[in-house]
Amino acid sequence: MIDALKEEEIVNKVGGRFKLSTLIQKRLAAINAGARPLVDLKSDNPMEVVVEEILQDKIYLAQTQHVQTAGDISDAGGPPELDLSAL
Repeated sequence: MIDALKEEEIVNKVGGRFKLSTLIQKRLAAINAGARPLVDLKSDNPMEVVVEEILQDKIYLAQTQHVQTAGDISDAGGPPELDLSAL
């Protein structure tokens, strides 16, 4: 098991266990569909990649329940939205 998931820090970072579960599931689906990881991690386990992305504040769950990246800010005033509609 991934040690970070045993800690409350990651749960509190995203706002609760349900939100953490939703964020992990949606990001895993995106990575399995071909999305590139946002962190350099020498692991073939996509779950470890997603957890590290969360810990490094690279992704978060927006109020609309869409996965957001913390990269470039768009003209709309927030980070760009990942298109998960094809999943």
